[in-house]
Amino acid sequence: MSAVIVEEVTLEEVGPPKWLLIVSGILWLIIALAILGLDSTSVKTIGYLTGFVIMFAGVTEFMVMAVVRGWKWLHALLGVLFLVTGFLCLLAPFQTFGILALLMGWYLLVKGFFDIALAIAFRHEMSLWGLTLTVGIFEIGIGLWAVGYPGRSAWLLVVWVGIGALMRGIGDLISAFTQGAHS
Repeated sequence: MSAVIVEEVTLEEVGPPKWLLIVSGILWLIIALAILGLDSTSVKTIGYLTGFVIMFAGVTEFMVMAVVRGWKWLHALLGVLFLVTGFLCLLAPFQTFGILALLMGWYLLVKGFFDIALAIAFRHEMSLWGLTLTVGIFEIGIGLWAVGYPGRSAWLLVVWVGIGALMRGIGDLISAFTQGAHS
């Protein structure tokens, strides 16, 4: 029998370099400010971000296709679909934004119903089932509010994405300044 020695590796040793986290954090903060400006720049920024994210998903599918044994055709199909969709999003960022805004309202509406059903079905097993029920009710309310008028769906999407970008930027900056000093 041979002994295997495993070296302990910390997150600091395998995480991204400090400078990359700082640059990423600053870029996310700039994106957040552009989005939370609530003007046509916000709409275009969200449309473009969506296009780039979908294109990245397409590239990822091709990378997965290279390493999996089966279903390569499905990964290739998804890769092509994502790349074409991402390209179309970049061509029409305002259209992309409108569709996303509408989907956001419907997503919250459907998720709210599922959260309520989950809370009621598992109320004896979930210690905080009342919290899940309350969240579901709020999600339905916000979803109905957003779906009721496209302008509200757009506003909700801008705030949601803007706050998400802001949190990502702050998180990256905190990570950069709390990790060990490696560059």
